Amino acid sequence: MSLITDISRQAAKAAHQLALLDTETKNQVLLDMAAALRQQKAFIIKENESDLAAARDNNLAAAMIDRLTLNDERIEAMAEGIEVIVSLDDPVGQLRDITERPNGIKIRKMRVPLGVVCMIYEARPNVTADAGALCFKSGNGVILRGGKEALKSSQAIASVMHQVLEQHNLPAALISVIPDPDRGLLMELMQQRDSIDLIIPRGGEGLINFVTDNSTIPVIQHFKGVCHLYVDKDADLEVAINLLLNGKTQRTGVCNALEGLVVHQDVADEFLNLCAVVLRQEGVKINADSQAAQYFDDATVLAPEEFGEEYLDLEIAIRVVPDFAGAIEHIAQFGSNHTEVICTKNQAAAELFQRSVDASVVMVNTSSRFSDGSQLGLGAEIGIATSKLHAYGPMGLESLTTEKYLVNGVGQIRE
Repeated sequence: MSLITDISRQAAKAAHQLALLDTETKNQVLLDMAAALRQQKAFIIKENESDLAAARDNNLAAAMIDRLTLNDERIEAMAEGIEVIVSLDDPVGQLRDITERPNGIKIRKMRVPLGVVCMIYEARPNVTADAGALCFKSGNGVILRGGKEALKSSQAIASVMHQVLEQHNLPAALISVIPDPDRGLLMELMQQRDSIDLIIPRGGEGLINFVTDNSTIPVIQHFKGVCHLYVDKDADLEVAINLLLNGKTQRTGVCNALEGLVVHQDVADEFLNLCAVVLRQEGVKINADSQAAQYFDDATVLAPEEFGEEYLDLEIAIRVVPDFAGAIEHIAQFGSNHTEVICTKNQAAAELFQRSVDASVVMVNTSSRFSDGSQLGLGAEIGIATSKLHAYGPMGLESLTTEKYLVNGVGQIRE
């Protein structure tokens, strides 16, 4: 039996054992995991430093290094994310009545785990803790295949969680880490459809396309985050500036950062003059259509088809549109179904924007940076689904379950 087949089968076996645990027991295990992450943060950071040194030696992009970096604050955020998961309702076993048929049979649905979830990710060691905790509470085994950039960090986090599992007499295979980033093992992993129920890739567009094209297992796609802020003609421009700066500059290398700014022509002159000052102060590189480019020094003029880039850096694309419909059209053409924001004081425009825009998260007068599982009350997220089967948007506990039918009768037979 190969290494990958063995890991996959052990994860499936462990998931059956997890299904027998009650919510109280699962919550106690998770609380112990959060405490252990805090207690062993020095060990985790030391292992992360090895990954960071290799990343710098290999000239990894700044955005990737940012995602890879662990420190006291980020480890504390991982621990707090687990504690929020503890506080959330356990979806497993939840019942809802469907109907009672004329013949008397009663139909309900019950939430059940998916089984085994496989996470394939790049320089994101926090995924190890987030995915491990979310899958554990939702009753799923998880297989974690991180990129070589984060291997030591991921193994360190997983080893801490394994210690807690063993203390509770639970198999370490519930949170499995593929120990070798070899591409051949990844190909084999994506063929384990007898043991793995779902694959969730998190990383660049190339990784997601590769997994989607080669997996025989269903894939939840988390494509690039080309997120826009649309500044409506009825916007509060001070609010709009704050949303722009927070969405673009707070943290550039994340998928919920702003990559596009769309401005209604009625406020373009006043707003873009403000933007020219604040974006210059922040060192943001400007790409713009010919109308918007006039307001900025050294702007790169984009042709109409050149929008839609995910910069993951201090860089943004700006376009002036003639009306509300033009903004919707631009987002439909260049958005990535991730997160879109409108700034407006017009309630009707806000509601129409939220109804019309095809994105997993559509916001009014608030930062795109809130498009995150922890910020939306999910504790942590296992990914942000930009495809629509079976989840759309940040995926928390409920998204890691499905429903089965329960049918009860008193001896009815079909005629």
